[in-house]
Amino acid sequence: MILLLIITIFSLLPLRVLYRMGDVIIYPILYHVVRYRRKVVRKNLETSFPDLTHAELKKIEKRFYHHFVDVIEENIWSYRATEEQMREHMVYANIEDIERWVEEKGGVFFMLGHLGNWEWTPDIQHRYADGEIHQYNVYRKQKHEQADKAILAMREKRSGEGSNVEKNKLLREMVGWKQTHKKFTLGLVADQKPSPSNAHYWTTFLNQDTAFLQGGELLAKRFDYAVTYVHMTCKQRGQYVATVQLITDDATHTAPNEITEKYARLLEQNILEQPEQWLWTHNRWKWGRAAKKTQSK
Repeated sequence: MILLLIITIFSLLPLRVLYRMGDVIIYPILYHVVRYRRKVVRKNLETSFPDLTHAELKKIEKRFYHHFVDVIEENIWSYRATEEQMREHMVYANIEDIERWVEEKGGVFFMLGHLGNWEWTPDIQHRYADGEIHQYNVYRKQKHEQADKAILAMREKRSGEGSNVEKNKLLREMVGWKQTHKKFTLGLVADQKPSPSNAHYWTTFLNQDTAFLQGGELLAKRFDYAVTYVHMTCKQRGQYVATVQLITDDATHTAPNEITEKYARLLEQNILEQPEQWLWTHNRWKWGRAAKKTQSK
């Protein structure tokens, strides 16, 4: 695995050295030479913040690309990072609350976005005082085999072998967890664009008509688990604080789409606080409601 070998080699470098390489080499190439998805990023920012000036949007855009490079470097560095080192860079503000919700409901869903360093959140597995709580993460298999193996290996470094559950196998796994009374937390990155056939819930998000995935809400209602939002704040470069906010501890009695709507609002507020921290390269608004209507004909 050439890609994983490269990651292993560069993970030997101190984070400050990786940051320096990013500032001097990777960022200029990515932003100025390759111009990686700059049209998508600029369009997303312009439609999300119509009241900002060109100069203000440009500032966010450049800060985002710097952060984007940082996340790549941070994840490479964390491949060989110790638990002690991770504790210095990733702080969980309310572990006690999470453990209480797990004790009460058996399982807690972490709904989060591609914000801050979302790849570091599975490290919470090492913070629980209750050793019986397992951290799982929904995993979408990558098309590129080398990339898939590398990403999976890096994620399992943080939360352990077998902690990443492929999305198509999640329902079966959850049935087993319920039957065996396994205590767990489950990470769901839920801000991805659903396919037109799965775009059932729409809401206004960042000034745009936006479809949201509903899988987290539907599963929480089916199995009666608590649902939370992981609010991510970057205090300074490489220093993140995750505060887990309760959306509901009684999912079965929520109104249709209530959980998904609350998630959208919490994510939106989180983005507005630090817009450069969100993944703007994702073509989130590539198609609208018309795509679903066209597909259904």
